[in-house]
Amino acid sequence: MLSRVLNMFRVADLRNKIIFTLAMIGLYRLGSFVPAPGVDIEAVQDLRDQANSGGILGYIQLFSGGALTQFAIFALGIMPYITSSIIMQILGVVIPKIEQWQQQGAVGQRKITQWTRYLTISIAVVQSTSFAFLFHNGGLVGEVDLLPKFSAWTVFVVVLTLTSGTALLMWMGELITQRGIGNGMSLLIFTSVVSTLPAQG
Repeated sequence: MLSRVLNMFRVADLRNKIIFTLAMIGLYRLGSFVPAPGVDIEAVQDLRDQANSGGILGYIQLFSGGALTQFAIFALGIMPYITSSIIMQILGVVIPKIEQWQQQGAVGQRKITQWTRYLTISIAVVQSTSFAFLFHNGGLVGEVDLLPKFSAWTVFVVVLTLTSGTALLMWMGELITQRGIGNGMSLLIFTSVVSTLPAQG
């Protein structure tokens, strides 16, 4: 088994793909611990303790790799992209134009991918705005206030940060698919889930 793993690193092309994929995953994990501007770090610790005890926060933490309970720049994770992909698939049944794109092969797929990206950004803006208000008002986390200096500017910066984080993650996932090993989006989701397993023990 060990010899097979070593053989993978002897093939230059495969070695480069593995190293690139690991570097992207490393950047993703790093971004999952860098908090968004204006976030109260002590409140983040309280939120993380609540999430580790289970409940809805524990479930959310599982799919964000702990980034949401950190209110990190990658807090939304790759879920807006997954949601928009599902929506585009469903719309393909309802809207003839999208169904036509689905039947056009590579050209149509590029158009669907482009619109999926636009939809992802739109969903990320809505979700990040919602989380900014929820994490301030305590609608999701009880008495914990992650944004004590709450203002229109703070909300704007948080929304911009989280949406940019989602866009960056989407780009990283596509880069892993093109230059790394396997499906980039699936690998990022797998990384999110696996990274929270030690905390579940």
